[in-house]
Amino acid sequence: MSFDRIDLQILSLLQEDGRMTNVDLAERVGLTAPPCLRRVRALEEAGAIQGYHAALDPATLGYGITVFALVSLRSQAESDLAAFEEHVAGIPEVRECHMLNGEIDFILKVVATDLKSFQEMLTTRLTTASNVASVKTSFTIRTSKSLPGIPVPTM
Repeated sequence: MSFDRIDLQILSLLQEDGRMTNVDLAERVGLTAPPCLRRVRALEEAGAIQGYHAALDPATLGYGITVFALVSLRSQAESDLAAFEEHVAGIPEVRECHMLNGEIDFILKVVATDLKSFQEMLTTRLTTASNVASVKTSFTIRTSKSLPGIPVPTM
């Protein structure tokens, strides 16, 4: 799908504030409400907009620890990779899972309420998964930048 200036504005504004009303969105991009809504629906149907969500503060909800886990598997056969991805999909604390190239097969972003709960998840649900050869972890000390989404180009 090719995007014009208005589509890109819509994407940028909704990424910034997914709760913006269609009337406000239309006003900001210089359209009336009905054609703006049609454009939003077309962007959703094309897959450019994948969903809407609230950005939650982990610490407020008791998740004081964020950890990045580097996972190496014994086998990189597609069935083994898919089995690992399916396994971590069932672990709620794993918030992101990215397959990498090189020495490490996956990097996971994990949240936990405290060190004990992280250790329990690590030793009972992650390292025990079939085909896991090793897991190296790094705890986040501070987050200086965390932006949702992607940079939307301007025309």
